[in-house]
Amino acid sequence: MRIGSAGAAILVIWLIIGAIAAGQRGYFDNSNDNCAEAGTTVVTIIAGPLNYVGLNPKVNCEVPQPSK
Repeated sequence: MRIGSAGAAILVIWLIIGAIAAGQRGYFDNSNDNCAEAGTTVVTIIAGPLNYVGLNPKVNCEVPQPSK
């Protein structure tokens, strides 16, 4: 049981560090108007401490327009 608790604590700390990095990059300052901005925010949080060693994840996505 201790390994699971330690793993959960490491995961939470990892995600908190990622959220701090996203905040420092200003991703929470504006509304995420499209999927690329929202996706970039999410992958930055998931990347966690790797943001501080040079990882700068970006997401490109295009949502298809509805047919007329």
